[in-house]
Amino acid sequence: MREIVNSTYISLDGVIERPQTWPSTGGFTEEGNRIQDELVLGCSAVLMGRHTYEGFADVWPNLPASELVDKMNTMPKYVASNTLADPKWNNTHLIEGDLGEAVGALKQEPGGDIVQFGFGEVSRTLLAAGLLDRLRLWVHPFFVGSGGPNDLLYRDLALTHFDLTGTTPLQSGIVILDYRIRR
Repeated sequence: MREIVNSTYISLDGVIERPQTWPSTGGFTEEGNRIQDELVLGCSAVLMGRHTYEGFADVWPNLPASELVDKMNTMPKYVASNTLADPKWNNTHLIEGDLGEAVGALKQEPGGDIVQFGFGEVSRTLLAAGLLDRLRLWVHPFFVGSGGPNDLLYRDLALTHFDLTGTTPLQSGIVILDYRIRR
């Protein structure tokens, strides 16, 4: 069965929203780029909510061709949204109806894992339904120092245990924490 792998940027004070506005850490370095590339290249689909989709759809189709860019632009993209009507990004499919049922069916289909970026309503729904398998947190070495409750990773959820499967510190100070959801 395919796994859902969530990859999320987070600051030390728990902020996950608008990472494109955060201070620069000098980049992910070659190792961080390799880790991110391996994740995307090893997956056969992307799952996201509308906000992530809109941010990605504005950027990825306009990037210069590379193995990673070509993969993101051609692989199936599944978007959970009640408001997105006509997605323009190549190979985008809207998830209609019950998100848990749709993603449960996607996990049963043949193919590689499914990457999901950002941690919002889609992630919380998947976590509550027992459909999220792995969580990769890219912990950035600063406090954003602003934002409200909707900008934080924290939300009311059932107690969930994770097993740490890997830790990778980057020269930029970012630490990548890989977790598997304990069942």
